[in-house]
Amino acid sequence: MALKIEMFRCLSAVARSGNLKDGAEFLSKTPSAVSMTLKQLEDHLGQNLFEKDRKNKLTPVGAFVLEQAERELQHFDMTVRAIHDYAYARKGHVRLAVVPSVAGTVMPRYYAENRDALASIHLEVRDMDSASVLQELYWGRVDIGIATFRDSSMGLSSTLLISDRFGVVAAPDHPIAAQTGPVNWADLRPDQLIANSLSANIANPQCRDLHARANLSAHNMTSILAMVRANIGVTILPEMAVWPFQPDTLVFRHLNDPTAKRQIHLLRKSETAQSPAEEMVANGIAATVRSISFDQGRSN
Repeated sequence: MALKIEMFRCLSAVARSGNLKDGAEFLSKTPSAVSMTLKQLEDHLGQNLFEKDRKNKLTPVGAFVLEQAERELQHFDMTVRAIHDYAYARKGHVRLAVVPSVAGTVMPRYYAENRDALASIHLEVRDMDSASVLQELYWGRVDIGIATFRDSSMGLSSTLLISDRFGVVAAPDHPIAAQTGPVNWADLRPDQLIANSLSANIANPQCRDLHARANLSAHNMTSILAMVRANIGVTILPEMAVWPFQPDTLVFRHLNDPTAKRQIHLLRKSETAQSPAEEMVANGIAATVRSISFDQGRSN
């Protein structure tokens, strides 16, 4: 009969308790079952482990086996805990690359609502533009990406998280801010538009014409909105992109174009198996997004 971890556990319990009855009680077993297991261990070794039937004193062989057995038990129990922690997503390292609007809105709420569940998980969040998110995923430098996504040839699996409406962002004293309804493309002039890479992707021909004729463009969100606050011009952004940047000092007006939307996806590499911790984080972010209303603008 091969040595079994249960034999080591019975030896340790009886030796530390000093008698068979207490050792069996510690293991939630009957004394006869523990006695039989110890007999099997002695038969396998061909040596007595205890000097007396009362099992309150080990033989030299028993003392040596106990030392080795408890060392193995400690390692075994640590291994089992590590496996359980990994399997039940209690431990792990999850790397995320997300667009700034998600980093500034969804991620703080997700972490705040799941702080206890994430206590033993190292969550690494980097904010970057969509092109950089896709690149980081492609090279395996992050586990989860959240970005706009159109290229199905990159070997990524995607789940739509958010459909985010575009609108015009203006300073409170700009004429567009005084409008009460959605803004038409015809209401915008190229000389007052601060073009940016997000609005440049809108497919509407009028929008593309405005961007082609605009004489000012910016790519950093802080710079774009600083120019808007200074009333240099207006810009076109997804509503969610404005929220983290003190939107109360700006006016957001939806565009009168239902097709002007940005779709944000949760992305992962298709051929890469996901750890339980990654699955937990991905599902938790999706749940947080569902709990937030992205369809209600600050103004219409």
